Amino acid sequence: MDLSNFREEYLKGQLHRKDLAENPFEQFQTWFEQALKAGIPEPNAFSLATVNAQGRPSLRTVLLKYFDQTGFVFFTNYGSHKAHDIEENPQVCMMLPWVMLERQVIIYGKAVKVSRAESLKYFLTRPKESQLGAWVSQQSSVISGRKLLEMKLMELKNKFSKGEIPLPSFWGGYRIIPDTFEFWQGGPGRVHDRFMYKLQEDGSWTIERLQP
Repeated sequence: MDLSNFREEYLKGQLHRKDLAENPFEQFQTWFEQALKAGIPEPNAFSLATVNAQGRPSLRTVLLKYFDQTGFVFFTNYGSHKAHDIEENPQVCMMLPWVMLERQVIIYGKAVKVSRAESLKYFLTRPKESQLGAWVSQQSSVISGRKLLEMKLMELKNKFSKGEIPLPSFWGGYRIIPDTFEFWQGGPGRVHDRFMYKLQEDGSWTIERLQP
């Protein structure tokens, strides 16, 4: 299939240095709120790139559950492929593709486990079906068919039919602690606007324009 003629012009805006917040978390907050207002489906969905000890990269989409000045938090099974990669190499990259706004944000940093108390606090906010889903799957493991998952789910529904569903010991959150942000705004003729924030030893951030 030849896609060479499939082309869109990016005309929705420009990004100027004078309009950027000095703190990248504040800039991210601004863009995230604009993504919400634009009605982008699941604006908190991001691609997470990991690399294992052998240097093999892996990529998948996960959901950002909350963020603040300490980092960006998502939740997963600690036995998953991504979790094994992070254990071997905690350096990760996340990318939010807000295509409708002709924008993307790329964030580099270190992934660290959140406390069990923090995982529990979030787990208790999940619908019961999602809580059971955390229990039922040995994420990334091979299985012969969906029927086995459905049978296990029924067993768990019966087991936890009364009272609260406990937090699984093998499930919890990671916080991505950034050291680099890139804010990308598409431009006409592929002359895009790109700005990179880099964390300095004193805790401050430098801002530099990158060529498209």
